[in-house]
Amino acid sequence: MKKSALIIDDELQIRRLLRVTLESNDYTVHEAETGESGLSGIAFRRPDVVVLDLGLPDLSGIDVLKRLREWSETPVVILSVQDDENQKVRALDAGADDYVTKPFSSAELMARLRVAQRRMKPLNEVQTFSFGKLVVDLVARIVTMDGEKLPLSATEYSLLTLFVRHAGRIMTHRQILREIWGPKSEEHRHYLRVYVTHLRQKIERDPKNPKFIITEPGIGYRLQSD
Repeated sequence: MKKSALIIDDELQIRRLLRVTLESNDYTVHEAETGESGLSGIAFRRPDVVVLDLGLPDLSGIDVLKRLREWSETPVVILSVQDDENQKVRALDAGADDYVTKPFSSAELMARLRVAQRRMKPLNEVQTFSFGKLVVDLVARIVTMDGEKLPLSATEYSLLTLFVRHAGRIMTHRQILREIWGPKSEEHRHYLRVYVTHLRQKIERDPKNPKFIITEPGIGYRLQSD
């Protein structure tokens, strides 16, 4: 069965480019020119993924995201000409799964869409996650590398579990701090830097050149899912 995508962008040329790219990768494609029509299209068509431009004529892409997240977890990849860290953080905090800056390559876009749709099952439905030789056993609460148990603290384990639940997605500093240390800790990034450093020292072959927990400069972190 074909997957479906909804493009929300007011630029005709961009929509045409995206349609060609998506249809050549076996997607059924729908389009919307405004935020309001895009929200209606998501509700009516229930697409597998949404490609959303931030600069729309009626609503900002951020407002579309906030309204969408009130009732839907549909994966959303943002497109924007604005290569601005603050804008990226705002979009990700509002519920975007990823962010691609124009101009972009078709290969990059399709890779981001695949990751956005690679939804993990709820933790209570899955026993283990494997990333190469790193294995996270969620039932036994044990993490191993090459079959050897890694001695993680409770906070390190919680942090790794959070990354596992959102594997492949960028998580902002604020999102992580809120989940692990609570809403009053959102500005204390030094907590996060310290614990990410500790976690990398335990799960990475070379902590200075990490392969699992990747830094997204100025934004947050991403657990590589491939």
